[in-house]
Amino acid sequence: MEQVQVIADYGDLCGENPLWDNRSGTFYWTDCVGLRFYRYQPASGKHEIMKEGLEINGAAFNEAGGFVICNNSGFWLWDGGDKVKLIADQVDGFKCQMNDSIADPSGRFFAGSWFYSPHQKYELGKLFRLDTDGKVSIVDEGIHLSNGLGFSPDCKILYLADSAARIIYAYDYEQKTGDVRKRRVFVKVPSDEGLPDGLTVDVEGFVWSAQWYGSCVVRYDPDGKLERRIMTPAKQTSSVAFGGPDLTDLFITSAGRSEPMPVMPPGYDPDSGYIGGRLYCVNPGIKGKAEFRADISI
Repeated sequence: MEQVQVIADYGDLCGENPLWDNRSGTFYWTDCVGLRFYRYQPASGKHEIMKEGLEINGAAFNEAGGFVICNNSGFWLWDGGDKVKLIADQVDGFKCQMNDSIADPSGRFFAGSWFYSPHQKYELGKLFRLDTDGKVSIVDEGIHLSNGLGFSPDCKILYLADSAARIIYAYDYEQKTGDVRKRRVFVKVPSDEGLPDGLTVDVEGFVWSAQWYGSCVVRYDPDGKLERRIMTPAKQTSSVAFGGPDLTDLFITSAGRSEPMPVMPPGYDPDSGYIGGRLYCVNPGIKGKAEFRADISI
């Protein structure tokens, strides 16, 4: 049985975007609602708030230094300090209200927009691609609540979680052009489980998905079959990423501000138990793969 350990407890309102820097041996994550960005160095055990007051819903390291980030106001370059530069806040008249993100092997940056509202009609979100020259394009649409993104080991498949639809999609991915094609259902999560949130892919091509409302992380084989489930103390388990010197540590974020939605599993109580807010780590004995870096210059 895998032992889940608490790494940090800042009471994150919505911990997200776990990100391992394999060059410096540093781990980062964000509280996108509490507007805090953190770093953790496993070698020393030290963790700290790196930045406050900056909304970061998605982030990737940028080859030129700093990060490419996205938030509810658009795409940005951030130097890791006080300098933030807007790349785009709309594309073809569509607002870039962005959630989770990922960089591809060529340095592009993908992120999905979201406008989900449980109590009123809402605009469907889109999948955007930020190219290395700073141009942003819409590559797909019709997403209810865009969330975790991940590439298969051979980078021929891009995965995308639509939380409100309870679906993890798979696309055919063309690395040369950055095009996505043939969106299909990889996993349809049953209504009595949590919602698919942040995700990552290991070296064996298995997909790890954090389940919001599910108190767990699940692992699916390349055919979408459930292979294992790792329980966590947090009801709102939000995202996952591999890290550590051997990429065998699975970092798990969680969210402490209860967010009831009609798509909750039957019987789920959003007002009792431990909702979340801590950063966890578990070693499942499986190796992840280093995430790609963006290479954006404008």
